[in-house]
Amino acid sequence: MKKLLMTVFIITIAAGLYAQNTFFPSKAGMVLTYANKDAKGKATSYTVITVMNVQGSGRNMTITYMGETLDKNRKRSNPPNEIEYQVVVKDGVVILDMKSMFPGMKNDPTIQVEITGTAMEIPANLQPGQTLKDADVTMSVDMIITKLTTVMKMTEGKDLAVEDVTVQGGAFKCHKISQKVTTTIMRKTTVTTTLSWYALGIGTIKTESYDEKNKLIGSMELIELKGN
Repeated sequence: MKKLLMTVFIITIAAGLYAQNTFFPSKAGMVLTYANKDAKGKATSYTVITVMNVQGSGRNMTITYMGETLDKNRKRSNPPNEIEYQVVVKDGVVILDMKSMFPGMKNDPTIQVEITGTAMEIPANLQPGQTLKDADVTMSVDMIITKLTTVMKMTEGKDLAVEDVTVQGGAFKCHKISQKVTTTIMRKTTVTTTLSWYALGIGTIKTESYDEKNKLIGSMELIELKGN
């Protein structure tokens, strides 16, 4: 479940943007399948994102997604490893309701989840060379006997270029975004540089993560798109 949460978070991180240019899937019935790969390009798991329901339109709407992780052979686990979550567009501003990713907190009074921070914004008039606002998120899970805190800071964001990108899932015109991501989990901090390619109306097409020595440590790629 933790791996699924992090993958879904990476896929939907661009949701903190303005609705005039939607860099995320917003059409009911769309199904996006991603391959999560190691440093050698070998798929270690897959993530499937399904747009379950869209209420409203334009500057005000609520989009319900289902995320599910499959194993390296694209087989479902038993029970399925899935979560339902929502993206809300209110007055043209998109809000990712990360609390909806923790259904257990609704039914288990012993688990409390607190999420704070500043959403990532991708301006509607995004242009190559443009810098992005810094963003951060702090997620604390209090299970009474222990408290787990994860802090993620996204800095030095920049639109590097508009590129034609071809992946297994198709060919897309994308904005290539570079960001420095500093993650602290249980007092252990890692710093990575992430390159992400975003397409209008679809969202994440692929991502690549590099360590402090600029060595590739993992990637994610759209391998299948249905219902667009």
